Amino acid sequence: MSPSPMTATFTPELSHTVQDQPFGQGRYQPSYLRLLSVSRLSVLIYGKYGYHVTYRGKTLTIGLAVAALALAAVAAPAQAQTSDSMPSFNGTVLTIAYAGKVAYLGGDFTAAIVRGKQVTRSHLAAVDARTGALLPWAPAADGRVKALVVSGGSVFLAGDFGTIGGQKRDSLARVDAARGVVYSTFKHAINGRPYAIALAGNRLYLGGAITAVDGQARARLAAFNLTTGALDPTWRPTADDQVETIATGAGRVYVGGKFHKINGLSGYDRLVALDPRSAAVVNGFKPQPPVITYALAVDADGVYSAHGGHGGRVSAYTPGGQLRWSATFDGDAQAITVLDGVVYAGGHFDRACSTARTGTQGTCVDGADNRVKLAALAAADGRLLDWTADANGVEGVFALASNSELGSVAMGGAFTAVDGRLQKRFAQFS
Repeated sequence: MSPSPMTATFTPELSHTVQDQPFGQGRYQPSYLRLLSVSRLSVLIYGKYGYHVTYRGKTLTIGLAVAALALAAVAAPAQAQTSDSMPSFNGTVLTIAYAGKVAYLGGDFTAAIVRGKQVTRSHLAAVDARTGALLPWAPAADGRVKALVVSGGSVFLAGDFGTIGGQKRDSLARVDAARGVVYSTFKHAINGRPYAIALAGNRLYLGGAITAVDGQARARLAAFNLTTGALDPTWRPTADDQVETIATGAGRVYVGGKFHKINGLSGYDRLVALDPRSAAVVNGFKPQPPVITYALAVDADGVYSAHGGHGGRVSAYTPGGQLRWSATFDGDAQAITVLDGVVYAGGHFDRACSTARTGTQGTCVDGADNRVKLAALAAADGRLLDWTADANGVEGVFALASNSELGSVAMGGAFTAVDGRLQKRFAQFS
């Protein structure tokens, strides 16, 4: 008598070809398994006698060796799908940065909402990422904070403000991370709007639609000495159109946006790597994505990018600029972060497309899985993971950040609910 079956539940959808007979959906190659998208799959294992795979009402019996391969291929679970208990906010959260146990937030909000009551927070706030408590850190900005980064006990801010903590600061400021006191450094006159900042070495890198700093011409990119706040006279690359995002890593400054030329050079459309000291273009990195780049994340394996365009796209590139994988959505991907082998993408999409083909206004043509404003993909190959922390609204998610120390991912945007639970404009998953 054969042994009783053991039931295991797969989360990734498996598209198979066994003995050259297709099973499931997608594009197949003979005699191997490929993870393409996410759905429910039940596996009934019958010991040494093989097992049955049940998928959308169809059953296929294959050998145990293939079962082992399938089980090994499943990515590790992502963060908890239910969001942590956190404050809400009365306006859009546009940027998040972690420093240890603290999450710093910036955006369009003027108040945090704690247990139903509004607490004044003018475009800046800090939250204890472990307990969800709103912290007393509250330097007031008089306008939108679009980007922030934290380093060495300081929070660096960029946005559309004119004052911070009652002190005049034109679009760029440095604030103490514990007390909220505004530093005397980083006091500049900036022409245009900053959209992104990043840190590397002893420099702060700034990008956006800026044209000058303190009367000195800058073509959408600039750098500052991190200690003194002085404008760097030597790092002055030029971009011929708007810069949306900057990320640093592996001795490079990665820049994304709408541009087509960098330093007068063609062929570096929308995504480029620059030398952090000389601002020279890194010639070996030339991915040329076909649509605008909204956000970037970097790890040891390369660069991850979030794009808009006809629908939306998330891509992974090697340090040499070769495309590793790409995933398509039915709306812009506007934010991205990577943690423990998982890429998290946010935007105003509602579905992850089964193929790269999209129709009118970016609709998925060849099938799709629901992923409302937030999705998780395997960093190794772009497989869509069975992680659904759906947010609501139209504009969706604008900011993502991850904390390896806490194992947490935070998101900010214009949503008011997460997985059907009231959670306005800021959420964290641990």
